[in-house]
Order: sequence, then structure tokens, then C-alpha cells
Amino acid sequence: MSRLLGVIDATNLIEGLQDLTLNRSAASIPFAGRYRFIDFILSNMVNSGVESVAIFPKHQYRSLMDHIGSGKNWDLDRKKNGLFFFPPCFEPNENSSVGSFARLEQHIDFFKRSHQDYVFIANSYVITNVDIEEALAEHLIHDHDITELMSHDQSLEMYILKKSLLIELIENRKTSQFISISDVANQTLHNYNIGTYNHNGYVAVMNSIRSYFNHSMDLLDHSVWNQLFSSDRPVFTKVKDEPPTRYSAESVVTNSMIANGATIKGNVDSSIISRAVKIGEGALVKNCIVMQKSHIGENCTLEYVILDKNVRVLDGVTLKGTPDKPLVLRKGSVREMAVSK
Repeated sequence: MSRLLGVIDATNLIEGLQDLTLNRSAASIPFAGRYRFIDFILSNMVNSGVESVAIFPKHQYRSLMDHIGSGKNWDLDRKKNGLFFFPPCFEPNENSSVGSFARLEQHIDFFKRSHQDYVFIANSYVITNVDIEEALAEHLIHDHDITELMSHDQSLEMYILKKSLLIELIENRKTSQFISISDVANQTLHNYNIGTYNHNGYVAVMNSIRSYFNHSMDLLDHSVWNQLFSSDRPVFTKVKDEPPTRYSAESVVTNSMIANGATIKGNVDSSIISRAVKIGEGALVKNCIVMQKSHIGENCTLEYVILDKNVRVLDGVTLKGTPDKPLVLRKGSVREMAVSK
């Protein structure tokens, strides 16, 4: 039986990703053609033997709940333990730091009833493949009160601590003035022993459109892909049955990721194409991210563009962003006139 209880704080509203979070939470932003942000931390937990995971959503979480469902794809649809969703209650002046004690206090009975001795608290917008069991072992060896996971001196905003200590911090939050687990880890005026666990694998912190675009393009490097998608620590996601992608005789695809169910009749270069995308004849899609069910018409030219789900680009349109400022087409939009940046 796992000694760890998993907690995913999916409440953060990241201003830099606003174009992609108008209709969804950051946790459910599509990534790598067929995954969502939350798939990575959730898979990290499952691969580390965590059998009970609590997800705390807040903003626009319908798509997140639809994606996760009962947790079946992560083997979390269990009669005992498994997956728990805790939608928020109203909390005036609630802070946005990871592991907010005010949010956790609303469901403190869950923590008191759970049988695990330790808690792993994480955000949903850091993409990595980390061995939480190894981090727990280091936490126990050094007898830390709180272990903060780090990568090259950067906090991953992931923490391990005893469940009893978490309950104590929650119950004493009004007298101690600590507002969250990240607040405790960053403070020095207390008697808690704060340690660190250094993770050396690839890390993507998704806090802006630029970081989202750059980290997505990183996946076209096989060494990065192999760090995130390891055969012994797989990344699970919602399964969708799609037919193979169809390529016309005139299509040309180079250095790109193409998901199932797409139809490619034009040219695709250094891009990430999601499920059921259609790219028309004579189109050029270069350095782009195209999300599910988007449709690019004939003789279009797109460079450094992010197309959210269900976007339509009509025939003959040219759209160009830049590497530092990619152009974002919001979910469900239709573009029929040329825009150049």
C-alpha cells in the first residue's frame, strides 16, 4: 500500500496563458498533440505507486473533469482510494499560491480520513517526469519536515511532508500566518526543517504563451521527448479511438509530430499537429501548434502560429507570428483575412 497521498493544486489562473484558458483551466491545456498538462503530474504519481489522488480545481474546470473522468486511464477508478475532485467553496481574498491552506481546509476531513502517512502536493502546470518515490526516500533519509522538489535551483512547486504536519499547518493557519505550503517553504522565520530534492530531468514551466510554444517545439528534439516519455515511466491520457492519419500523395511532412485521425494534403514542417486536424492542398504549416479538430484551408501559409481547438483558417490566408511572440487563434475562431506580425 502506498505511503503517499497525492494532491494536485489545479486552481492557478496563469495570466500569461490567458489566450488558452478562456474556456478551460491551465491543467487541461493540450500539449504534445494528445496530452493535457495534468497528465504529466498525474502519471508521475501513478508511476510512483500513489493510489489516492485529490484534485483541487477552480477556474473553468468542466473540461478538466471531462478529460480525467473517473480516472480509469490512470488506473484510479477504484472502490477504495482512487481519484477525488474537490471543487472550490467561496473563500474571500483567497491566495493563489500552491497548496493554499484555506482551500485545503475546506476538505480537511478528507485528509484526516485518509490512511497515508505522507502527502505529495504539486501544481498542474510544470511538465516533467519525476520519480516521486525517490524524492520520498530522500525526504525520509534526511528526516526533513518538508522537502521541496527543485531543478537547477528553480522550485518545481512540488512538496513532500507528513500528513500530520499538513493537518497541523492547515488548522493553525490563522495564528501562524502561513497561507500555503509554498509560503512555508519560502519562509525562514520558523523552526521547520526544509530540505530539497534535485530533479535532473527535463522540466517545462508553463507560465506564458512563449514558454508554451518553446517547450512544445522542444519535443521535436528526440532527447527531450525521451526524457518526458520514458517506456518505464509512461505518460497516460484519455484514450480516444481515432483512425490513422491520412497523407495525400502531394503532402510533405518534415520534423513534425502528427497525431491520429488527421488529414494532411499540404506541407507540414517543424510543427505539432493534434487529432482530427485537416490541412488542405497547397498549404504550408511551419513552426506551428495545431490543436484538435482545427481546419486549415487550401493554399494557406502559417508560421509561428498556435491554433486552439476547432479553429478554421479559410482558403488562401497567411498568418505569421514570430518565435518570441507566436500568434494565437482562440478556440472556435474563424480566420479569413491575412495577418502579418
